[in-house]
Amino acid sequence: MTTIELRADPEYWKAFAKLMSRIESGLGDYKGPPVPAYVAGGAAAHIYTGARFSDDIDASVSLRRFLYPENLAVTYKGSDGAPRTLYFDTQYNDTLGILHEDAHRDSIAIDVPGVNPQRLDVRVLSPLDLAVSKLARFEEPDQEDIRALAKARLIDSNALRSRAEEALAGYIGRVNPVKISIDQACRLIDQARLQR
Repeated sequence: MTTIELRADPEYWKAFAKLMSRIESGLGDYKGPPVPAYVAGGAAAHIYTGARFSDDIDASVSLRRFLYPENLAVTYKGSDGAPRTLYFDTQYNDTLGILHEDAHRDSIAIDVPGVNPQRLDVRVLSPLDLAVSKLARFEEPDQEDIRALAKARLIDSNALRSRAEEALAGYIGRVNPVKISIDQACRLIDQARLQR
């Protein structure tokens, strides 16, 4: 298991662990190989950087015919003392948008308290693939996450451009807006790394 520095807020991390434990419980008496759960989106960015909080967990559970359990929302105390809610987004689908074909293979396994990795293998997209996944939409939260990953020295512009162009080669449709996003993201990363 690759070791990464988890920078998530402790209360957020407890809520995340509770939700992933509920996902594992939803596997019931499943006896097969470990089921991968690939975490992306703002939750993954927060785990890596401790920056922007996300109210939902975007993760794809790689098991055919899996019915999500109920009660996939947890309330926890935010760093400001106010109650916050974290929920597992059962509608998330990582086939919508841009993702490198090796993103799942290159994802990083994380040890989540209360989750048996022999049943549910919780993995986070690599920082680079996480940044690539932000390029299709590339709105302010996506830019903020890319900026935070760059400030944490987890990505650089050359690697992002190379990985994103490889990913884009397999897509059909309106790729020009994503090419513009790649250029903008590379400039954003270079600026963020200078500001550190």
